Amino acid sequence: MEQKRIIIRLMNIEDYAAVYKLWTETAGMAIRSYDDSEKGIAKFIAKNPNSNFVAIQDGELVGVILCGIDGRRAYIYHTVVNPAYRRQGIGKQLLEAVMAVAEEEGIHKSGLLVMRNNELGQQFWASQGWDIRNDVVYYCYNNVPQ
Repeated sequence: MEQKRIIIRLMNIEDYAAVYKLWTETAGMAIRSYDDSEKGIAKFIAKNPNSNFVAIQDGELVGVILCGIDGRRAYIYHTVVNPAYRRQGIGKQLLEAVMAVAEEEGIHKSGLLVMRNNELGQQFWASQGWDIRNDVVYYCYNNVPQ
């Protein structure tokens, strides 16, 4: 069976509907109505124009990775590959695209969060050489506009 070519390219806001559909159809994702709205993602892309990527095959969006770079660290968010396209190296290609940008920016440490019940996500990140940190406690403050 011939494997079709995957195109990895920068994400733009016109990709939002397909990206959001992929996120909401993927088990283990934690989507927030404000941060992950089209407005929220447009703001994120504007602040990080070179570090968010999508994977396209035959005109269909089949994967996405978001990355915010703050000058010290690269933080990865909402990485997903459509289940029908997994085990083809697409997630790895998306990650390599992000890590190349981080390296160009002089970033040497990256982080991400995986929901505790997202076993597939945990398996993927472990397979890519990422380490689990058990020495920190994560706090967040939700100041969502009403």
